[in-house]
Amino acid sequence: MSKIVVAALYHFTRFEDHKALQAPLQAVCDAGGVKGSLLLAFEGINGTIAGPRAGIDAVLAHIRSLPGCADFEHKESYASEMPFLRMKVKLKKEIVTMGQPDVDPTANVGNYVEAQDWNDLITRDDVVVIDTRNDYEVAIGTFEGAVDPQTKSFGEFPAWWEENKDRFHNKKVAMFCTGGIRCEKSTNFLLNEGVEDVYHLKGGILKYLENVPEENSTWNGECFVFDSRVSVKHGLEEGKYELCYACRMPLAPEDFARPEYEKGVSCHQCIDSHSEERKERFRERQKQVALAEKRGKQHIGS
Repeated sequence: MSKIVVAALYHFTRFEDHKALQAPLQAVCDAGGVKGSLLLAFEGINGTIAGPRAGIDAVLAHIRSLPGCADFEHKESYASEMPFLRMKVKLKKEIVTMGQPDVDPTANVGNYVEAQDWNDLITRDDVVVIDTRNDYEVAIGTFEGAVDPQTKSFGEFPAWWEENKDRFHNKKVAMFCTGGIRCEKSTNFLLNEGVEDVYHLKGGILKYLENVPEENSTWNGECFVFDSRVSVKHGLEEGKYELCYACRMPLAPEDFARPEYEKGVSCHQCIDSHSEERKERFRERQKQVALAEKRGKQHIGS
C-alpha cells in the first residue's frame, strides 16, 4: 500500500469568522508534510489533501476541532507519489461555487442513498439520473443512462435546470457528483424549486467506486479527480488519464498519438485555442520542466 494518503473532504457549517481559521490550518498542514488545497468560506470547508498517515490524521483532527465540524466525514484513497506541489488554504465566498444566494445545504438537502443501494434506485422507471459535474468530467466516465447537462461550470446548473425541468415532470430526481458536495447544493436548489422527490449518492462517485464491486457496477469509464492522478477507477486505483498542461483537460493514452498533441503545448482539444506566441511560452516552460527532471528535481509548474 502506498505511503501517500489522499483525503477528500467537505463539510457545510456556519463559521463565525472563517478568515481566522486560515493560518492555524495552514500551519498544521505544513507541520505534517501535507499538500493540497483547502477552501474556507462562511458556509464551511472543502478540499483534497495528501501526505503521510500521521500528517493527514493531524489535519483531520484539527478540522474536527473547528466549530460545527466534530462529525464531518472524509474519503481516503492512495497515490503512488505526491499528487500536489504545494499546500494552500484559501478563503472563498463559497466552498463550491453555484452563485445562488438562497441555496443553503444546512437547511435541507435531498435523501441520501448509500452506494450499495444506488443501482436499485437509478434503474427504476420513475427516476431520472442527473450528473451534476462539468462536461469534461462526464466525458471520461458516468453512470449508465445518466443525463449530462453539458455544463462547463457548476454555476450553469440552475439555468440548465430552468430550461430542461419540464423533461422531468412527475419524475423522481437522483443526482451524483465526485464526492457529494455539489449535490448538497443542487438537491437543496431543486427542493427550493418545488421538486418533491430528490435523492443523491452519499459520498459521491468515489464512495461508489470504493464499495461497489466492478462486476455489480453501473459505472462506465473512470472518475476525474482534481489532483495529479487525474482519474481513478474501481477500487479507487489510479486511472489511465493524464492532463494536457496547456488546457488542463484529461487525455486518454491514445490521445497522445494524435497529430495535435505536443507535450506541454497542445492537444486535440486546445490546438486552435492558443496563439503561436502563447504556444512558444508553453514550449519554453516545457524545456524548463525537462531540464528540472534531468537534474532530479520537480519543476514547480510541472
